[in-house]
Amino acid sequence: MLPEVVWEVSLAHAGLGGIAATKQFVVFGDRDLDDFHDVFRCLDAETGKPRWTVKRLAIASLDYGNTPRATPLIDGDRVYCLGALGNLLCVRLGDGQVLWERVFRDEFPLDEPLPWGYCGSPLLVDGMLVIAPGSADASLMALDPVTGETLWKTPGAGPSYGSLTAGRLGGRKQIVGHDAETIGGWDVASGRRLWTIRPESPGDFNVPTPLIHEGDLIVVTENNATRRFEFDADGKIRSDPVAVNDRLRSDMSTPVVVGDHLFCVKDFLFCLNLRDGMSEKWRLRDQAIGDYGAIIASTNRLLVMGKGELLLLGADGQRRILARQKVFDQRVNLYSYPALVNDRLYIRGESALRCIRL
Repeated sequence: MLPEVVWEVSLAHAGLGGIAATKQFVVFGDRDLDDFHDVFRCLDAETGKPRWTVKRLAIASLDYGNTPRATPLIDGDRVYCLGALGNLLCVRLGDGQVLWERVFRDEFPLDEPLPWGYCGSPLLVDGMLVIAPGSADASLMALDPVTGETLWKTPGAGPSYGSLTAGRLGGRKQIVGHDAETIGGWDVASGRRLWTIRPESPGDFNVPTPLIHEGDLIVVTENNATRRFEFDADGKIRSDPVAVNDRLRSDMSTPVVVGDHLFCVKDFLFCLNLRDGMSEKWRLRDQAIGDYGAIIASTNRLLVMGKGELLLLGADGQRRILARQKVFDQRVNLYSYPALVNDRLYIRGESALRCIRL
């Protein structure tokens, strides 16, 4: 039995990028029928009817298609949209007017190709829009979110396929994330790199976003498993992890933390105990759980997106499924992160975006 579908919109292509939503607007990246243009679309959240579209030429032949990978970032009356070929646009949310734009592939040529394109979502921190062009002279950069002008840029390595985050570590607020080969921290005000960790095993895709939890950093990748790092008082990382779990090796899914437990999908739903050295408390096998799964968490519930199906679990560390709900008729791999606003879930399948009432 399918849930109550409030509205549905057909899509030209399957998509990887997440959905951003408010009570009024739903914004996501798409492609045109000819697959020559990025098409950033805004729908009315109540009806699903189009509010505006913005198209930009972006011809490529990327692995897993050419649709935008990044999740749009809504901030007040503006939304920031990034395409897989590096088209970054600031769009007025109410009417779709492009206020400014930057084009990474023209401004910041890369030494190495990106077979999956630009994937990291834009980040707002301390009034700056932080992005990762990944060129030698602009590994990271901060822009004025109103004008698009460069505030700082810092040299370094190419981009990863994940997103940056920001928080206080060792008493110092910093930007944290991966580049192509390492994980690092950057000073928010200047962009200066503060520390670097080069993992023991090379070759991580560096897709999952690191987690900042209780002043520590939790990093999950496929080749180097799950690690928890502590920091000195000056904001520098201690190179040896204080806890390691070798079994959870996510190549795409970002974990979530609720209370003393970390949850993440990688062929199973894993639950790790953060108060016991990140030991595995349990893992759950289910026909809806595959290689990737998005998780939306509250203080007492987990909503896990599986293969065309939603699983509802408690977040208290007990291994039990409270409810399950098919979202699409067929069992499909879903890679686009959904958006939840009140009782409405906006979720993207292979050929349609659905608004369902939970």
